Amino acid sequence: MNLSRRSTLLGLGAFGLSACGTGGTLGPRAGTTDAAGLPADLRPAANPAYDAWVTNFRSRAVGQGISSNVLAVAFRNTGYLPGVVKRDRNQTEFSRTLEDYLAIAASDERVAKGRAAFSRYRNTLAAVEARYGVAAEIVTAIWGLESFYGERRGNVPVISSTSTLAFDGRRGAFFEKQLVAALKILQSGDTTAANLKGSWAGAMGHTQFIPTSYQAFAVDFNGDGRRDIWSENPEDSLASTAAYLSRNGWTKGRKWGGEFGNNAPSGRMIQPQAGGPRFAVTSNFNVIKRYNNSDSYAIGVGHLADRIAGGGPIRASFPPDKYGLTKDDRVRLQQRLTAKGFDTGGSDGVVGPNSRKAISAYQGSIGQQPTGDPSQELLRSLE
Repeated sequence: MNLSRRSTLLGLGAFGLSACGTGGTLGPRAGTTDAAGLPADLRPAANPAYDAWVTNFRSRAVGQGISSNVLAVAFRNTGYLPGVVKRDRNQTEFSRTLEDYLAIAASDERVAKGRAAFSRYRNTLAAVEARYGVAAEIVTAIWGLESFYGERRGNVPVISSTSTLAFDGRRGAFFEKQLVAALKILQSGDTTAANLKGSWAGAMGHTQFIPTSYQAFAVDFNGDGRRDIWSENPEDSLASTAAYLSRNGWTKGRKWGGEFGNNAPSGRMIQPQAGGPRFAVTSNFNVIKRYNNSDSYAIGVGHLADRIAGGGPIRASFPPDKYGLTKDDRVRLQQRLTAKGFDTGGSDGVVGPNSRKAISAYQGSIGQQPTGDPSQELLRSLE
């Protein structure tokens, strides 16, 4: 493949919901979800133009080998999802510092859960590594970043999401290919229409394959006759991820890289954040980027893998942010705000939407303009 697995989808925004989930600024409010956990805008809505598009699409699908029976079952109880279009329109290509990225991608919780998952599936991971040559901890780390070790796989019907985006037309040709590939998954018997669920953009399973990548790389590792990446059992997903990396050039026994000067292998040196740590990276670093074409993602996978295997945190320090705050400053700011009743949703040192909302509320409470911006002055005022 010439493109990374999801190069046409926005990948990095959710940290562990790389392309899935309904949370964030567009997420549901309490009390608005249905029994499946979907907000109202991710449930089928009447749209005559969409219905006409589906009618026309059916003939194109039959021409590509999809049976009329599969089409009838696949489109039963599906429909136009307005929230999918809203999310697609509102994707923001924002930049997050590597320090912030790693604070989330290799958080204490994600490392602990990763070590537990690695231990639980040790035999499966060892067998996957033996077959495909991809380090077990790398596969585990991708699992951790993509779906938080299977906890956040997405619950949006893939036929509805991909058909909605194909009909919408902004990337119609791409999503029609995903829709056809999803129908072929059903036709092959790998899963049922009821189980074919994923992110709002159609990424599926424990390690978030889009349908065309599934068709190209998914494997039946446990020998049950199905390439099942949707079940609670992650075996096929983990093996499919290793197969993907292997077929994209992974070199067995070679590290991804490491922090420069920390027993890192020889390789090219990169410094993604000015003034921050430097990393020596190998060809396997570039293979990880075929999964998601981002230096931060590849470092996140590699570093999380090292932590899962027992390694320690990044040793070099990061510079203060644009507000003059270090990570320790930001952690203290979050802790002090929360202690005063302005909940930041955690104290990881990442000033995201929840922290900014808390800052604005606190600023308003003391008569300041509610900008939501952190500062040393704000931190001192909370002492």
